[in-house]
Amino acid sequence: MSVKFNQLSNAIRFLSVDAVQKANSGHPGMPMGMADVATVLFKYHLRFNPKNPNWINRDRFVLSAGHGSMLLYSLLYLCGYKSISLEDIKKFRQLNSICAGHPEYKEGSGIETTTGPLGQGLGNAVGMAIAEEIFRKKFGSLLINNKTYVIASDGDLMEGISHEVMSLAGHLKLKNLIVFFDNNKISIDGSTSLSVSDNYKKRFESYNWEFIEINGHNENQISKAITKASKSNKPTIISCKTIIGFGSPNKSGKASSHGSPLGEEEIALVRKKLKWNNKPFQIPQEILEEWKKIGNKGEILEKKWQELINKKDPRIKNKLEKTYNKIELSDLESLIEKQKTKYFETKPDIATRQCSMKAIESISDILPQLIGGSADLSGSNNTKTNNSKIINSKNFDGNYIHYGVREHGMAAVMNGLALYGGIIPYGGTFLIFSDYCKPSIRLSALMGLKVIYIFSHDSIGLGEDGPTHQPIEQLTGLRAIPNLNVFRPADINETLECWEIALRSKNTPSAIALSRQKVRYINPKNSKENKSEKGAYVVNVTSHESNITLVASGTEVELALKVQERLKENNIHSKVVSMPCMELFDQQTEDYKRNILEEDSLIVTLEAGSIISWQKYIKNKGINLGINKFGESAPYKEVYNHFDLSEEKIINIIQKKLRE
Repeated sequence: MSVKFNQLSNAIRFLSVDAVQKANSGHPGMPMGMADVATVLFKYHLRFNPKNPNWINRDRFVLSAGHGSMLLYSLLYLCGYKSISLEDIKKFRQLNSICAGHPEYKEGSGIETTTGPLGQGLGNAVGMAIAEEIFRKKFGSLLINNKTYVIASDGDLMEGISHEVMSLAGHLKLKNLIVFFDNNKISIDGSTSLSVSDNYKKRFESYNWEFIEINGHNENQISKAITKASKSNKPTIISCKTIIGFGSPNKSGKASSHGSPLGEEEIALVRKKLKWNNKPFQIPQEILEEWKKIGNKGEILEKKWQELINKKDPRIKNKLEKTYNKIELSDLESLIEKQKTKYFETKPDIATRQCSMKAIESISDILPQLIGGSADLSGSNNTKTNNSKIINSKNFDGNYIHYGVREHGMAAVMNGLALYGGIIPYGGTFLIFSDYCKPSIRLSALMGLKVIYIFSHDSIGLGEDGPTHQPIEQLTGLRAIPNLNVFRPADINETLECWEIALRSKNTPSAIALSRQKVRYINPKNSKENKSEKGAYVVNVTSHESNITLVASGTEVELALKVQERLKENNIHSKVVSMPCMELFDQQTEDYKRNILEEDSLIVTLEAGSIISWQKYIKNKGINLGINKFGESAPYKEVYNHFDLSEEKIINIIQKKLRE
């Protein structure tokens, strides 16, 4: 007996419906509505191998509409991915289940990215598509020719990030990117007409996208649209007219099927209507075997690809494997040491944003996987160097992307670049605009991606631009994100060290906050040791009997040293500690931390921003100096003085404390 198309798609529908019902939580409507599109894609077009989910030339499938997660889990199980079993599906939305409420990235699982916050998957997909173009340019279209497919909801396309990334994708003519728009005209609140009246066709065509409209339940139309999209010279969006909750007699086409279980009675009616005479979670053997055949095709595809590679020059194969799988950092330590020695001899007084540029310039010589960019602030962020080669629609043989004024989109795209593999992305904007990147930064941390965020103009030190551009609470906000290292280096030495740590980090993204204003070289000795890797270290001690510890980050380390000199003139001795990374310091042993921040010492913290993240170090007896209000527009030295962050005022505060 041959298995019919609707039986294949119904297997997705009922696994989804049953899992949501068992969990008593979830979104059944979207998997029911998009099951036909997903079936056509996986059966006829998608190149993937469940036995090797990390195959470099696999097509990427991104479920941007992450609330429909059971669609993805059903597909992975049915196609034979070892990562997801039927028991896992039965544990949908339960503690420690791979079948979480929204898809969560896990390497080798078939789940290509973490989605849920709408629009993120679209941004990731654009990054993956750019990465494919980069690799195809390096290794040729015979070896690298994969596509990135996305299922996006009307909610994805409402989010502002969708405008950012789709505009960029059209600009770059990412012809390998195909998006299925689940155009069911229903959102949680009801009809999309409550809030949207866009002309989608005009919108996407204005982005330089191909636009195709189809019946999302017609097998032939779906397949023809994918074939047409595959031949396009620009990205394609396929508007799939679908019915949310397809097959439900009382809830199809209604918001009631969106985010709640259908209920036992309604599910019984769906079974009757779709002629699915099987118990919950039961898939007839012939249907399961047909799905397994779909999955098994990928093994043949990869084998043919491997044969093609073997026919090529072995050096190309080795280069591909080395570039994609083995990012070499063995030369990094010696490079950083050489640079530190060089700058110790000259001791330059330069802004840390310029220090970062010098680090990037030297590192990019030995690390071709480094792909940079900026949200239209290349000259200000100093992310673009003499080694930067621009990526554009005509040539992807480069290492630098002009993202335009699209901070959120940039951050999501960087996640996609990292997820593709073989690329270490970095991108810059002002620290104040990290708020525009925050949702994507959070997902970088959640997924454990090696992504490096460059945030210049890191304090009131940018001066005249005033409170709209002066970050106050941003460092504290970033430090609150789990699994994110936030660096604020004090000079070129620390900047080099922070870059080294960020590049060596395997599962933790990095944010590097950099100054606009010049800073002096702070380290009295040249050391091969990376002192920043412990998060904090002693810069200078005027006496071993000192009972004051000045702790600072970034530009305020120089200020702390100046205060130390003035205190010494008054026969008050102190120790200056630089803390470029709180997260790393907090991971050190208790002995190390007590040695740096002695319990019997008066702890004085200095940072030109919110004091919240420093409170844990001073406890109840120290002095926490910072800013708890918005900034002011004036030359930066005047602004520092206004907020009591001048040498004179800090000394007065310390002396008053000592008299108490």
